[in-house]
Amino acid sequence: MDINIYAWIILLTILISTALDFIADYLNIKNLKADLPEEFADVYSEEKYEKSQEYLKERTRFGLISSLFSLALLLTFWFLGGFNYADLLVRSYTDNYIYQGLLYMAGLIAGQSILGIPFSIYSTFVIEEKYGFNKTTPTTFIMDRVKSILLGAVIGLPILAGLLYMLHSFGDMSWLYGWIGLTVISFALQFVAPRWIMPLFNKFTPLDDGELKDAIFDYAGKVDYSLKHLFVMDGSKRSAKSNAFFTGFGKNKRIALFDTLIEKHTTGELVAILAHEIGHFKKKHIIKSMVISVLHTGVLFYIMSLFLNHKPLFEAFFVDNIGLHTGLIFFSMLFSPIENVLSVIMNVFSRKNEYEADRYAVETTGKQDDMINALKKLSEHNLSNLTPHKFFVFMNYSHPPVLERIRAIRSIG
Repeated sequence: MDINIYAWIILLTILISTALDFIADYLNIKNLKADLPEEFADVYSEEKYEKSQEYLKERTRFGLISSLFSLALLLTFWFLGGFNYADLLVRSYTDNYIYQGLLYMAGLIAGQSILGIPFSIYSTFVIEEKYGFNKTTPTTFIMDRVKSILLGAVIGLPILAGLLYMLHSFGDMSWLYGWIGLTVISFALQFVAPRWIMPLFNKFTPLDDGELKDAIFDYAGKVDYSLKHLFVMDGSKRSAKSNAFFTGFGKNKRIALFDTLIEKHTTGELVAILAHEIGHFKKKHIIKSMVISVLHTGVLFYIMSLFLNHKPLFEAFFVDNIGLHTGLIFFSMLFSPIENVLSVIMNVFSRKNEYEADRYAVETTGKQDDMINALKKLSEHNLSNLTPHKFFVFMNYSHPPVLERIRAIRSIG
């Protein structure tokens, strides 16, 4: 079995990436401090701080085991000729390239999902249960997966079919049509998801009239932010962890607060959290991210067009026939080193944006302590790591460590 240069590049990339993740995890665990940072003495008990460190250790060990399992599964499937066997199997059923692609992708995704179920069960019903986070019932767990499968069939398969058609039918310009088509679909989903998709998994209830709603709308008016859709999401249906998020755009933009967040924070803290989310909008972080995403997709499609029918890439995976469906998978693996670098770069920008949103929230609410207290409580409730290693942050964090965010807020004055 000959291994060509593309196989070596992809294999070394996978191994180096895995090694870097292992090093980052190791340094992160070694960087744990026995003493609670003084900044959090008013929020964390010694027992809760120790619990957060045990949670980090257990999640890290579990992540390492699941990563090694995925790596072993991929390499076994690859070097035993699994990609070629699956390709020959779907070709034996149909000569239509679209049906071949749909069957091939659906089969690989289904196989990966089935093998991942035990890990999901252990993560949810053992680790998250042990540390008091899990609220998911077996029924909810099963229904989430059923809904995801149905959504994949109703939305994912037609998108894949359209992509395969465009890549097959438009010759040298196929990458351009594919880019435009996927961009249009992505924007369309921004409208559809808040109204039709997200409610399939969670209940979104308009925030009740009262002190909190009045305070939020007063603040929104003060900063000239048109706020029509403010919802409470039943996050407690699955987890005790708390969060808030911004989704959609235009008339469909909405802010959602987890019910667990409302339960654990004061009105001032919740306004500060909402001010942070509005800060992302006011600072044009969302628009910038969308523009970068569109440009990234265009570059990705153009480079992909150079490799989709490149025979040595298929030979790297011991596949006999050139096909769009296999080409998409193999190119994604070849491109992964660049994606990893881009991910690190985007995290740098994301952390910068978080600092800017924090500053916006503090300056527009005039309540520095509310923002700090909100961050402290979020960390305590979610058992966040208070002392992550710098290399782990560099590689993985889209948000700055909470202690650094608090120091930046205090420097605002």
